[in-house]
Amino acid sequence: MASVFKLGKDKRKKGATYYLEYTDQTGRVRRRKGFTDKGLTTQLASKLENEAMLRRQGLIDPEQERFAAMREVSLADHIAEFRISLTAKGSTSDHIRKTINRVKHIITSANMIVAADIDSESVECVLQEMLTEDKIGHRTYNHYLQAIDSFCRWMVPKRRQFNPLAGMTRLNTEVDIRHPRRALSPEEVGQLMESARSSGETIQTFSGELRARLYLTSYLTGLRRRELASLTPKSFKLESDQPTLVVQAACSKHRKKDTLPVHPELKALLTAWLPGLQINECLFPKVDQRRTWLMVRKDLERVGIPYRTDEGIADFHAAGRHSYVTGLLTNGVDLAKACGLARHSDVRMTMRYAHIGLNEQAKSLESLPVPSNDLKSPISELVSEWDGVGCQPLAPTDDDRHDCEFVSPEPKTTCDTECHKSSVSGVSRQSWRRGELNPRPVDS
Repeated sequence: MASVFKLGKDKRKKGATYYLEYTDQTGRVRRRKGFTDKGLTTQLASKLENEAMLRRQGLIDPEQERFAAMREVSLADHIAEFRISLTAKGSTSDHIRKTINRVKHIITSANMIVAADIDSESVECVLQEMLTEDKIGHRTYNHYLQAIDSFCRWMVPKRRQFNPLAGMTRLNTEVDIRHPRRALSPEEVGQLMESARSSGETIQTFSGELRARLYLTSYLTGLRRRELASLTPKSFKLESDQPTLVVQAACSKHRKKDTLPVHPELKALLTAWLPGLQINECLFPKVDQRRTWLMVRKDLERVGIPYRTDEGIADFHAAGRHSYVTGLLTNGVDLAKACGLARHSDVRMTMRYAHIGLNEQAKSLESLPVPSNDLKSPISELVSEWDGVGCQPLAPTDDDRHDCEFVSPEPKTTCDTECHKSSVSGVSRQSWRRGELNPRPVDS
């Protein structure tokens, strides 16, 4: 039986707080602070004692209780632990920063305090407001939804929260492209390199020669900026029969170690360049922190190539990785191999980087075999044989002659009139047969 009492020093004090003691499900005596009102403290003691009895009898699941308690924990505490888990998983600092900021933005905008406050309606309301008021694109919408969804999915195995966002759909990014890119042709990449090399101008701390080498390396490898920034002389093995470069998992976007073949032209450049560098010296220091789009825009405009066209912009990612994938596919590399070289997990992602223009499509169309009658005569000869061929008069059949006894036919000399006669004859023939089988009674 639970007991309610005041502490010895407070027994004579009016309005002092009452305490209670009860025996929990493990048999231990627990003391808990109550209220200044004895009746309320007695009710709390009875409640705690009753719950302890239900736990001993297995009518209350301790795991469910813990789950309910975790749902009432502040979201700020959950987010702090979520950040630690992202760091332990090996996520980049940039990814962690963007993910946490997006989660905090949604939670703050929706006035969510504890985990139990998260629901799909509130999240969708915030995202829809961002679409209409902040004018964000579908791609940004999906990034925010992905961030908050990954946070909720992280809480599920920890028994902190069920995922209330399960089933929320992403928006179609194909109908709202805010940043379209276009690939450069090999000739345009060559002009871009020559423009940088001959400019004598330093842009974003990169000299003209270093920019030219950066453009060539990006075009011949398809590496992203962060991956290019990680390259050192140790990343290459040029002495083997098949020269390769290695991108470490910590720098790769999909967090896996990648080994890629080296193009012969790039090998020639690296063979003369690498001996002058320290073993751990970066080829392109901090290029991932530079405004590479500005480099490309200035070097393109110097040779009269527009940075932005109706097809899209030619920023650094477009001039390098997009041109790399497009060049592979337009020069006979099949889609599966191009997907492997681009290190995509899905060929649909590879196709997003493929910019096949009308000229490339026309060249592919020329390779389509032309049909012929005997596999020798070209289609042009077949077309000449069709000249002057038209509809010929058709000879009447026996049925047609028979039908003429009932329907007066018009002269038939062409296909159109013949088809019309056939339909009329068919109706006449059916009418004659019905009349023969069902003669009308003769009036008396």
